Amino acid sequence: MAIKRYTANADNTIVNAYQSDLATRGTGSNAGYADVMEVFSIYARESSGSQELSRLLVKFPIPDVITDRAAGTVPASGSVSFYLRLFNAQHSKTVPEDYKLVVAAVSNSWQEGVGLDLETYKDETKGNTGSNWINANNNFTSASATVVALSKTAGQANTRVLTIADSSANSVNFSIDNSLTTSTATKIAFGNANSNAAQFATNIAAAVNLANTAGTLNVTAVASDATVTLTQTAKGLAGNSADDIAGTAVTDSVVTVSSQFSGGDGEWASVGGDYLNTADYVYTQDFSDGLEDVEVNITPLVERWIAGDQTNYGVGVRLSASYEAYATAADTSADSSVVTNTDGATKSYYTKRFFARGSQYFFKRPVIEARWQSATHDDRGNFYYSSSLASAADNLNTIYLYNYVRGVLQNIPSIASGKPIYVSVFSGSSDDSAPSGSALQLTVDNDGHVGSNNRYVVTGGIVSTGIYSASFAFTGSTSLETIYDVWFTGSHNHASASHAGVTQYFTSSISPITHYAAQTVSKPVYYMNITNNRGKYRNNETARFNLFIREKYWNPTIYTVANSSPPTVTIESASYRVYRTIDAYEAIPYGTGSDLSTLMSYDVSGNYFDLDMNVLESGYEYAIKFALYESPLSSWSEQPETFTFRVEDYEY
Repeated sequence: MAIKRYTANADNTIVNAYQSDLATRGTGSNAGYADVMEVFSIYARESSGSQELSRLLVKFPIPDVITDRAAGTVPASGSVSFYLRLFNAQHSKTVPEDYKLVVAAVSNSWQEGVGLDLETYKDETKGNTGSNWINANNNFTSASATVVALSKTAGQANTRVLTIADSSANSVNFSIDNSLTTSTATKIAFGNANSNAAQFATNIAAAVNLANTAGTLNVTAVASDATVTLTQTAKGLAGNSADDIAGTAVTDSVVTVSSQFSGGDGEWASVGGDYLNTADYVYTQDFSDGLEDVEVNITPLVERWIAGDQTNYGVGVRLSASYEAYATAADTSADSSVVTNTDGATKSYYTKRFFARGSQYFFKRPVIEARWQSATHDDRGNFYYSSSLASAADNLNTIYLYNYVRGVLQNIPSIASGKPIYVSVFSGSSDDSAPSGSALQLTVDNDGHVGSNNRYVVTGGIVSTGIYSASFAFTGSTSLETIYDVWFTGSHNHASASHAGVTQYFTSSISPITHYAAQTVSKPVYYMNITNNRGKYRNNETARFNLFIREKYWNPTIYTVANSSPPTVTIESASYRVYRTIDAYEAIPYGTGSDLSTLMSYDVSGNYFDLDMNVLESGYEYAIKFALYESPLSSWSEQPETFTFRVEDYEY
């Protein structure tokens, strides 16, 4: 299994577009239950310089990714890529061409809502649950902060300044004045508060409230003993800040800031949504004909969500600044829903639609798709003698140990606790049924598998839970038809088949193959069959498909004919795809590019792959096709065989 999909658990379209009367903006519109989402920009529809924008929000169940990683279902960071995938929704309206979309992490919490209307924008939240162009959610609360007045003498307090800012960018520098016993809208009285922290706090609150009354600061204050609680009069995310309270009074510790303004919720800090703008949080994709799907590698962002470095609020998708409509500060002063964009376009880009999570089309819903190369290439059945005909890399063989305990892969306890795992190779006994004699000498390599100080031992390592591997080149006598690999820990000076002084875990056999040059370039034709296809699978299981391969014009010996298990050909570069048979929709394409997400594994029994049935829609038949990499042609060649199966809902 090398593909896993996480379907969005919330999405919405937010707009500042005009309703049909071209007079009222639909900024309160919510489309959280719509089966499509929309991105557009309209310039100069209502007036010569009017701006209308549509953006979308989409969130994903990152806790599920965290759970899967902890369980080993999804690999560790660095071994997996995460792609945002949004699928084009065809419609009868115009479609923009030659534009760029921005994918940016949302920086604040938002609600999906239950609106449907993407035509007239009349499904307004009006204080109910749901995000829109103005509001992120309906948790309308004001940000608050606390300062503590300290007990200071008149000389210590005089000439100090306490600076307080509000969410509307108003700021007042309150001077602390020893000559006053009554505060003003600009001065905090200290004449009656000498070494009296509670009185000082009362005076601070009075000055703030007077400034609020005067309209110079949209903050109210309440004093309780020496503590002053400051509250923004405006509700919303814009009131949250780390640096709204400052001044020399803070610097000189006349007051202590217990907390800066926080806890504000409801309105976005900026109309149209709040987004992060640093490198790991912003991604782009170019569109030429306008009908493309979104497929963007957002791995750094997802890894930050998983690590907890950034709270998961999902992503916003919008046209980049140069494609959203032009607007000046003068435009925004007349209409608070307009986004200032002096680098914007003076033409319209209308309209790009994507399927939403509520779509009836299973494969078109927004997903984060995890992709990784999970193929295990166990050379035990495809093990070659070293040859001067091959490069050092091609002479390297990798073999595996699979530690199944009661049918479940589990780590070997002593190896999990830090002990190394080693492998030594032996020739066989007189009847060639078991390892015998001394360990065979191996070739020193540059990757640290075999060292020059001990050429008889390979240092192995853990691949994943319960799976261990060892890699080495073998230059032994080509007269050996069988060699034996012994896996152990303890002393690395394991030179005898008697296994004295070590803990042995596993012993198996290998039949090495000799490289031969040829006079012609061969292009074999293969016959294939999935030997364990059950035909029907539950949507909650992961199935393993074993592939039997032989050359089509195979000419077996009498011995082979008599053998109950004819040998399979191992293909080192084989890939698979899965499509729905009713409409040929490609549910899982070939991963033959850089991610190699559908590269098949192989072991001594042949090629195989694991398929998570949860990525397929239940109630349908699917087909599997295979492609093999042909070195003479430097290309992949799809094979003619097709194998079908059906996915059904799990029933208790």
